[in-house]
Amino acid sequence: MKSSLEIFVVKKEEVNNRIDSYLANKKEEISRVAVQRLIEEEKILVNDKKTKASYKVQENDQITIEEEKPKEIELKAQDIPIEVIYEDKDIIVVNKPKGMVVHPANGNPDRTLVNAIMAICKDTLSGIGGEIRPGIVHRIDKDTSGILIVAKNDKAHINLSEQIKNHETQKTYIALVRGIVKENEATINMPIGRSTKDRKKMAVTKNGKEAITHFKVIERFLKHNCSLLEVKIETGRTHQIRVHLSEIGYPIIGDTTYSNGKNEWGVKGQCLHAKSLKFRHPSTEKEMFLEAELPEYFKKLLENLETGI
Repeated sequence: MKSSLEIFVVKKEEVNNRIDSYLANKKEEISRVAVQRLIEEEKILVNDKKTKASYKVQENDQITIEEEKPKEIELKAQDIPIEVIYEDKDIIVVNKPKGMVVHPANGNPDRTLVNAIMAICKDTLSGIGGEIRPGIVHRIDKDTSGILIVAKNDKAHINLSEQIKNHETQKTYIALVRGIVKENEATINMPIGRSTKDRKKMAVTKNGKEAITHFKVIERFLKHNCSLLEVKIETGRTHQIRVHLSEIGYPIIGDTTYSNGKNEWGVKGQCLHAKSLKFRHPSTEKEMFLEAELPEYFKKLLENLETGI
């Protein structure tokens, strides 16, 4: 396996955090336990010297991490039905179904969105995302449905990535949450990082990264104690909408991770849908606005709530 080297320099406001906690918050994809293992293997150095997991970081400490890259999964095109919303020589925009993983990973080697896109686009996907993420500019969770844009060439990929980085794109979500939301609209500004209680989960945490979510109420279903929201995010933290709404007391219906297992509606997968996307076309610079239709299970649930069933 190949290894990669990553370097962090400790800022003044970050001092006196344990190094395992510091790095677990810096790198959302790595757990505190994994950091401790890398420290034991001397794959993590502080100022070019070996360290301990209990070490408290100091200002201007230079921390290097040597990580082994996982073995690349061999990708293959698979004929999987998927709704294409828009396609041209530069991009393809799809409506990802609930339950589909965006790209291969441990536990999900195939039957992903990338496998489906490869069958449609053949050899025309951008290579910037790497061998297992060709064309993937942004992601949505496995059990979140909705609009997702894929780049067909490197120029389009770079352009779209810059738009996302500079907050020039706008994605709008629809979420059905438990509880009657009192405010007509509001903003949640709470930092998100890896949960210290469960490393598989994210959480609002003091040392997390800035996360800003805006929402407004579309409809309140008083009889059923739930609300339909339109949600927009300024930042793209892992599980951001799910974590933020749960934190303020309105977990997304069907979300098994952040709703304490409560699901009186029997929904499989959270009622969260990426409904629309506004962006500039990477070649023509024309403003694009595309929408993805709600999945049938979501529409059916809303119909039942409307009719009082």
